[in-house]
Amino acid sequence: MLLHNKKVVIVGGGPGGLTLARLLQQQGVSVQVYERDASPHVRLQGSALDLHHDSGLKALTAAGLLEEFKQTYRPGADAMVVVNGQLEVLLDQHTDKVAQDFGDEGFRPEIDRGPLRDLLLASLQEGTMMWDAHFKAMQPAGAGWDLYFENGTHAYADVVVAADGANSKVRAYATEVRPVYSGFVLLEGSLPDAAQRVPALWQLLQGGSLTALENGQTISFMTKGDGTLNFWIWVKKPENWLATSGITCTDRAAVAAWFTHEFSTWSPTWQEVFANEVLTVVPRPSYYFPLDQPWPSQPNLTLLGDAAHQMPPNGEGVNQAMVDALDLAEALGSTHLETTGQAIAAYEEKMRQRMVGVEADTRELLDLMHADNNQEVFLRIFSGNPDVAPNA
Repeated sequence: MLLHNKKVVIVGGGPGGLTLARLLQQQGVSVQVYERDASPHVRLQGSALDLHHDSGLKALTAAGLLEEFKQTYRPGADAMVVVNGQLEVLLDQHTDKVAQDFGDEGFRPEIDRGPLRDLLLASLQEGTMMWDAHFKAMQPAGAGWDLYFENGTHAYADVVVAADGANSKVRAYATEVRPVYSGFVLLEGSLPDAAQRVPALWQLLQGGSLTALENGQTISFMTKGDGTLNFWIWVKKPENWLATSGITCTDRAAVAAWFTHEFSTWSPTWQEVFANEVLTVVPRPSYYFPLDQPWPSQPNLTLLGDAAHQMPPNGEGVNQAMVDALDLAEALGSTHLETTGQAIAAYEEKMRQRMVGVEADTRELLDLMHADNNQEVFLRIFSGNPDVAPNA
């Protein structure tokens, strides 16, 4: 066993890092996860997640957690409604979609981030998680690494796995390659108690998701189990747009005024979203990690998830992180490889080959969703039309 009498430290307690910890503990490996959140009870931001048959669900199955997932996911939340800028329904998967279930390749059940984290945490051995441990630095120590955290603690690891997301601090120890701007800025909004605050829109979503498209503009909405409505407004702008636009996203009135101008041909009904004082909007310039510039493999350090292959949000992020965890655990548990260096190199090569296609499809879909005929293209893709655009 390659990791016999060795300690693995995972930096980052998101779905990818926790899945890897579970899979390695199934092999009898000594694992510690260091997470910057102060406790497991910190309120998690972000939207619901849909897990895919050949990635997220595959990893959960290997981790022996599929039955627990079935008790936690949100049935029906995977259905989508598509509308135009005037809120006219163009597609309603709640009525038009063919019913699918676990085992069907196209089934993508939804779960909120909090319950998914809780499910994974409950599967780990006591003492696995180290909370309030924000990574600070690390340095070589013999055949491994000494790691240091902002709270003053430190740890030794024979193998370090960076699972600390798109803004990974550990990534700098593996590669100097920097993320590249995608050409898009994402305005991410969150509105609690949406059923009371925007009842018409909430009813239209029917507990699932909604995508609004028209003339190259796109907004996506998603419900959460706690009654929160998340939305994303994609805008194709220069990288410095936020600095030069004069928009302050903490100023709700300023955001509303910008939306009125930017989406001037859309129904005034959309303004109801911005009329709520509890609305929060966070700007997120979107980047991707160039996979054509691979880093040299190391015998004691590797990356997974957004730390390894940051890309614009597309529903694949959590799934690819979890299948990264599965591939890495299988490589490190292999009986056909002689060293951890060989295992890490094999994992990274497999991960890159997989992600090249995922990244290309993501960037192509992003362009299609903001083309002048985005409505037509989107409906072809999600209505099951056989004339779907290539690679979309």
